[in-house]
Amino acid sequence: MPVRRPPRPVTVVADSSPLIILAKLGCFDLLHEVYPRIYISAEVHHEVVVVGAGLPGASEVANATWIQVKPLQDRGGLLAAQQRFPLGAGELSTIFLGKEILADAVLLDDYHARKLAKADGFNVRGSVGLLEMFYQRGHLSDLRAVFQQLLTHSVYIDPRLLHQRLRSLGLPPL
Repeated sequence: MPVRRPPRPVTVVADSSPLIILAKLGCFDLLHEVYPRIYISAEVHHEVVVVGAGLPGASEVANATWIQVKPLQDRGGLLAAQQRFPLGAGELSTIFLGKEILADAVLLDDYHARKLAKADGFNVRGSVGLLEMFYQRGHLSDLRAVFQQLLTHSVYIDPRLLHQRLRSLGLPPL
């Protein structure tokens, strides 16, 4: 009879946007329900905790013992990529860190960053996908209300996407 091993924990790297958005919505701690450990680059930590001090996400990230800041090994590669791609240091460092630690998934919202990460073979999940996952796993009871909050918290998300996602789950539109 084969030996059953416990599943390997999923290795996840997050960019600042999903962390900040989930903090704005009061859903930040739900990340820990799904991912016991999340890695962020030093660039993302600086963006959220230092530059964003006093803003949503700053204290949550700073105090989350389950978020580990991991500096990039390939700083030169990051600098070169910043010349090639119209993305911020946070998005690019998230993708680079994901490559370095062989992450299973990256959490990104920016369209171009998501496209680049998918081209690199990553499973990519954004804020909307995370909220859907929380709902499907029973951590959120009213996805529609949370999507409505997204639209009122100065977060740019196309309402048509939210309508489509609600429809796909058999929920009424906003």
